[in-house]
Amino acid sequence: MRKLIVHTWMTLDGVAQAPGAPEEDTTGGFQHGGWHLPYFDDTSRKWVADSYATAGGFLFGRRTFQSLAGYWPHASEEEQVIAEPLNTRPKYVASRTLTEPLAWQHSTLLRGEVAEAVAALKRQDGGDLLVVGSTMLVQTLLAHRLVDELQLMIDPLVVGGGKGIFPADGALRPLQLVGSQVTSTGAILATYAPAKA
Repeated sequence: MRKLIVHTWMTLDGVAQAPGAPEEDTTGGFQHGGWHLPYFDDTSRKWVADSYATAGGFLFGRRTFQSLAGYWPHASEEEQVIAEPLNTRPKYVASRTLTEPLAWQHSTLLRGEVAEAVAALKRQDGGDLLVVGSTMLVQTLLAHRLVDELQLMIDPLVVGGGKGIFPADGALRPLQLVGSQVTSTGAILATYAPAKA
């Protein structure tokens, strides 16, 4: 059974919305898009590249999929360390509005209920699945206890509100730290797994 790994960038107050650009996601009047870029350094670039290189496939929500599909197939030569795995490995998309065929090569629309479809993917042979971005999808996966690992880059800033990956459902979800490192910009690269009962 392969693992499902959530790989995300977040602020200290748990916001994962629009890390890359001001116009990336302004839902809810979010005005701090691009907050992550000042905290990226060589250590975090290697962390991202290593995670993408070892992924057996990728899992996305609709918004993240459409954003990445518009960029990575045309990435520069310098960006191929990220673009190559994204462009060549299987991509699974959770969406109620998209229809197949999906333009980005090796992309498949998940059928039926998301939790059931993802549980079925985890039972298949193959490398681990990496979830990138996709805050609403991650909340669903966490609520159904389908996440095996959280790879978080926690940046040292607070934005005061926005979309996060953790469900606000009152459920207790103990985690254990399985790896950590501090970057030159003061961000924390932390890997958590569900704590054993």
